[in-house]
Order: sequence, then C-alpha cells, then structure tokens
Amino acid sequence: MYQVKATVLFNEKAGKAHYRMKLEVSQIAKDARPGQFVHIRCSSGDDPLLRRPFSIHKCAQGRIDILYQVVGRGTAILSKKRRGDQLDLLGPLGKGFEIDSAFSKIFIISGGMGVAPLYMVAQEITRLGQGKEVTVLLGAKNKELILDKDDLESLGLRVMIATEDGSEGYQGLVSDLFERLISSQTSLSLAVYSCGPVSMLKKIAELSSHQGFFCQVSLEQRMGCGLGACLGCVIRGTSGYLRVCKEGPVFDAQEILWDDPGLEIK
Repeated sequence: MYQVKATVLFNEKAGKAHYRMKLEVSQIAKDARPGQFVHIRCSSGDDPLLRRPFSIHKCAQGRIDILYQVVGRGTAILSKKRRGDQLDLLGPLGKGFEIDSAFSKIFIISGGMGVAPLYMVAQEITRLGQGKEVTVLLGAKNKELILDKDDLESLGLRVMIATEDGSEGYQGLVSDLFERLISSQTSLSLAVYSCGPVSMLKKIAELSSHQGFFCQVSLEQRMGCGLGACLGCVIRGTSGYLRVCKEGPVFDAQEILWDDPGLEIK
C-alpha cells in the first residue's frame, strides 16, 4: 500500500452523471489487482474530511482509471478536477478477485456502477488465454445508464444487456437474465464474478449456490479509514464480522450473511 500524489491526466463525462478519470500513479498501478480500490482525498482541505473509495477500473503503463458517479459532495468536487491537478491517494487496498484459469465458462455480472471493478476482471480473463466461454451481463434502469459495453466488446467478449424499462436488450433485472441463461446448467467449471446493488448480489449468490458455481462478489459499502482500523464498514459473515475494506471488498458469495441489515441496500 502506498500514499502518493497522483496527477490527473483527464477527467471526462462517461454518461449522465458518470465520469471517467485517468491518473498517473506508477506505484499503485504496478501492484494493483482486479477488484482492489484506491482511497482518494477529494480536496486539499478538510472538507470533506474523509477519503472516498473508488474501484480501480483500468490499469496500464503506470496509470489507473476510476469510473465514478456524482452522488454527493466528495464526488462533486472530484468531477471538477482538471488535467494537471493532483490528488492524494492510498492504494491499492483490499482483497481482489481470485481469477482461476481452470474455469472454462465465466459470467461477469454488473448492475449499474458495478462495472467499475469488473473491467479489470474481464481484462485478466482475456489475458489468461483462449478456450474460455465468457459472457458479460450489464444491467441498468435504462440504456443511457449502461457503461463500458463497447470497451468490453473490444476485448472479444460476449456482452448482453438487461434494462428495467426494456430500452435495450432483455427487459427486466440482470439477475433474472442470469437465471434464464443458467436454468439448465450445473457445471462445476463455471465461475461468476459480480458487483452491483445488494439485492442483485443476493440473488446472484443464491442462484450460484443452488447450481454449484464458484461465485465471488464485490461489495459497495461506505468506508471511513479504508485500512480496517475504524470498523466503519463492518458486515456480518458466516465466520463472524468482516471488514469490507480489509477482508473485502471481494468475498466468496457464501461468506456473506445476505440478510445482515448492515449491508447497504441500493
């Protein structure tokens, strides 16, 4: 883990209220793994006081990308950053995805902003070589909120869309689309990697458990320190309490008690 000053290379709109930022930060880029995150101080002062966690979206040549949505004061400040500005970063932090080359069939499932940590998963799976059947499922309320479709297709992956209003692809929840696609499958050589709202992840976990699939999920949870000390992001797991910033944000789906009220329902 490093604390470094990162230089903004660009910060541009990627959707209605979404932004994509590229940062020059060679130390973090060198060590980052799919599913890890950085903790960013959004301003040079103490307002807001706490850092904000962001998944490492892309990583190459000493640079990382973050994909974020403006939802509050911290991200609003971040959206105003311009080329040449500097940000104070901690990272890479947390436990990432376990990407095993043994699986021949893989589903990558995103709900809304859940695509943020999953692009690197797709990159890593592509890097591992041929012979894998990879399907990416992207879900959102409408087609304007679908992110990264073109980038994922450029990796040579099959991408399917689910929108709640039916404006593109399957009409309904992305978890329902997943259920349809796996209804006749019981392959133990199938892996699922997912990130999105807790209600979606809960269903993905239940379906994967029933079918005997390997399933890992990345949780989106408010954090304080990002280092495991403040216990601000604790949830209940099957083996006890879990710190999302330290034992996660990526967990085996069966580690989580999905009815825990501490999980943020979005």
